[in-house]
Amino acid sequence: MSITATELKTNLSKYLLLSATEDIYITKNGKIISKLSNPFQERVDVAKSLFGVIPSDITLEEATEERLNKI
Repeated sequence: MSITATELKTNLSKYLLLSATEDIYITKNGKIISKLSNPFQERVDVAKSLFGVIPSDITLEEATEERLNKI
């Protein structure tokens, strides 16, 4: 999502909440000057990518042992 710096100033709390789920690009005079983002988004993306890959009934120890056996 792209917004102007003025729009950010006017509705800061709205965009702080939105930045938890998507990147917000702030523009000034038509040029991107900044990006507001969730610092943990990369971790969230990695966790989401694992859904369905790792069985839900496996323990951490079992997963670690299985990983070590593949090496």
